Amino acid sequence: MKNVISTDKAPAAIGPYSQAIEVNQMVYTSGIIPVVPSTGEIPEGSVAQAKQAFENLANLLAAAGTGMEKVVKTTVFIKEMNDFGAINEVYAQFFPAPYPARSCVEVARLPKDVMLEIEAVATK
Repeated sequence: MKNVISTDKAPAAIGPYSQAIEVNQMVYTSGIIPVVPSTGEIPEGSVAQAKQAFENLANLLAAAGTGMEKVVKTTVFIKEMNDFGAINEVYAQFFPAPYPARSCVEVARLPKDVMLEIEAVATK
């Protein structure tokens, strides 16, 4: 049985998808972008956007009854590979060691022209 997870503390879905789905005590998030949920604004710069995206992810995981410490895999999509180091520094502030497995890829464009998007898989 799959359960739909949603919260107003993370950006709403902007298409035909759920913010997250829980199945068999695993939570699978959709891509999370750095939109401030209460205002719809997007912070300036890769560091501020990374912080917002990871806060949004933490809020979505909390709504699912789990947390950043239970994340086992992430995929990070970044617009500019030159921001890799700065985004890594922010990433390390949100995820405790041992860090989740991760893929990070540079992409040509992201929704709303943001600088990064993250998706995660977490245990309950």
